[in-house]
Amino acid sequence: MSPDSTITIEAALQRASLCLREAGIEQPRDEAEILLAHLQGWNRLKLFLERSNFLDSDLVSAFRAAVERRARDEPSAYITGTKEFYGLSFAVNREVLIPRPETELLVDIVLEWARTQKGELRGVDLGCGSGNLAITLAYHLPEASFYAVDLSTGALQLAKANALRHGVRERVHFFQGDYLDAFSGTQPPPVFNLVVSNPPYLRSSELENLPVTIRDYEPPLSLNGGPDGLVAYRSILALLPRFLQAPGLMALEIGFTQGEALLSLCRKQALFHTLSLRHDYQNLPRVLIGLF
Repeated sequence: MSPDSTITIEAALQRASLCLREAGIEQPRDEAEILLAHLQGWNRLKLFLERSNFLDSDLVSAFRAAVERRARDEPSAYITGTKEFYGLSFAVNREVLIPRPETELLVDIVLEWARTQKGELRGVDLGCGSGNLAITLAYHLPEASFYAVDLSTGALQLAKANALRHGVRERVHFFQGDYLDAFSGTQPPPVFNLVVSNPPYLRSSELENLPVTIRDYEPPLSLNGGPDGLVAYRSILALLPRFLQAPGLMALEIGFTQGEALLSLCRKQALFHTLSLRHDYQNLPRVLIGLF
């Protein structure tokens, strides 16, 4: 994208779209609009309505820099520092996995179940990252309390900021550690009737073949599920009996090839009276559900 200090919004978007298209970025116009709208502090509708207006030189430079970063395959969410999830805006950075639309299915499942429950709801989000699961659930379940766990200090700092942003900080309690082991020194240990997680589930051998936008930018800690992709699930299930308070729900996002293996692991635990897989909108098994 060449420098130009006197350029309209529409012309800048056209140039940026061409640059991104040449770099092989899918939906280049949408990507360009996302970046410029963020820099303007506008939504994309206002960007459209103001498209004949000129950009000032500082904004032209900032937009050019953002487009160049995107052309090098850096995800837009890391460039803007934000990502929408379930209608809420979350701050994100390279300490955390970018929230995916498919994870919204897990939220749908929990909210559907929660409407049928009576009494106190206490949930835990294992490997919370940006906090999108725990915070979204707390936002939509105002009587519930949540614990959010992550191994990364940077992720927890970001998740705490997101909890403040959405007014749920007092009901989301943050712990640092390796899944449920984070509570090993807590006396008495907390008990939960809701367990959610989107743990790393890619096989280690799959990481090098990921798209550059994921492989080179998103945190390996949030992607690498070990040799068979199931290491995180085994860790969660091993300690789970100490922390459950029936009746309750466990909902875990899974890789679409892992359903049967994870059902087998859960059956060995003998914790659940009902186990099932929920398919996503592409009809792929995406969430493992266990009722206890």
